[in-house]
Amino acid sequence: MPRSRLFYFVVDCVIGAAAMSEPLMATYNRLPVTFARGEGVWLWDQDGKRYLDALSGIAVCGLGHAHPAVRDAICEQAGRLVHTSNLYGIAEQERLGALLTQLAGMDRVFFANSGAEANEAAIKLARMYAHRRGLDNPAILVAENSFHGRTLATLSATGNRKVQAGFEPLVQGFVRVPYNDVDAIETAAANRPNIVAILIEPIQGEGGIQVPADDYLPRLRAICDREGWLLIDDEIQTGLGRTGRLFAHQHTGAEPDVITLAKGLGNGVPIGACLARGTAAEVLAPGSHGSTFGGNPLACRVARTVLETIVSQHLTENAARLGDDLLGALRSALGQTRGVTSIRGRGLMIGIELDRPCGDLMRQGLDAGLLINVTSERVVRLLPPLIMEQPEADQLVRTLADLIQGFLGNA
Repeated sequence: MPRSRLFYFVVDCVIGAAAMSEPLMATYNRLPVTFARGEGVWLWDQDGKRYLDALSGIAVCGLGHAHPAVRDAICEQAGRLVHTSNLYGIAEQERLGALLTQLAGMDRVFFANSGAEANEAAIKLARMYAHRRGLDNPAILVAENSFHGRTLATLSATGNRKVQAGFEPLVQGFVRVPYNDVDAIETAAANRPNIVAILIEPIQGEGGIQVPADDYLPRLRAICDREGWLLIDDEIQTGLGRTGRLFAHQHTGAEPDVITLAKGLGNGVPIGACLARGTAAEVLAPGSHGSTFGGNPLACRVARTVLETIVSQHLTENAARLGDDLLGALRSALGQTRGVTSIRGRGLMIGIELDRPCGDLMRQGLDAGLLINVTSERVVRLLPPLIMEQPEADQLVRTLADLIQGFLGNA
């Protein structure tokens, strides 16, 4: 057998053996569907069945699938330059940084590859901030039922024992308090002199779309100002127009010292960002943090295109308007349904809480051609693309109302 044919024969055998032995680590309980292509708010599986995407890859594809501006940016930049290294200047990184800091009201930004990495940078920044102030063993306040990532430090910050189990010993230096409870934070401030920062989600996503009181973030801002703490907003799920403002904290006017972003920033191209202002922006210095791939030309070019598209096409305003319509329609369709305990959200970040575990609804949604998610066991989570229009929103409400009523036995 010629050497070239032998090579491909061996490759085919290896691939075939790997397929039979399930080469992927069993870190996901995947639903029984594989998608072949997408366009806008729609996805098609390998058999050609069409699905309305009300999840956006978990708040990632805000511009939907195969958006022409994103496609063109990827192709053009990939044909020019993908990676060099942060040892050198990166023009696309500087352009994105200038735009992003301007839109966010921040001074500086560090680019990473994911939300967990962005939060890692924020945690390191807070600790360095503390040590420069002479504070030993600094602690960061975090909330129960929060989610900040799956690296060891961000897992330790996360307020979900289920995802922490088996990874002990966890990283020390986090003090946990109930979400939306300012009194608990005041108690911690009085009893823990080593606290240096609060790391908080403006709306808890994985925690079940928990929307705090309107004065929650402003009161946290006031405490941080009084105590000399940093206020770190984890906007990985809430940012980039998802809640009807470009950043969720803008609903309250409480400006953070640090913002972390990812998910919707790259519309599927991996990128994360840790932004800071004021004193916090001056903490990290050469050698104190870094990333091999973070902020490469391809990711930054795509992220800049995403930001420019969100702004120029007024998609934040669309999320606010359509989100209000969706909430109203869902409350009208399901508000009196026995077994539905709450319908809540902001913008295109909506949760429908039931009185029982409802994970089976995700599979039932597939059968009905609808992609949804269930988080916190009982909350149907909706994170549709920011480009969704009224006819698709109406279809979403009709299909989902039928699914939930049937699941609850009210059909």
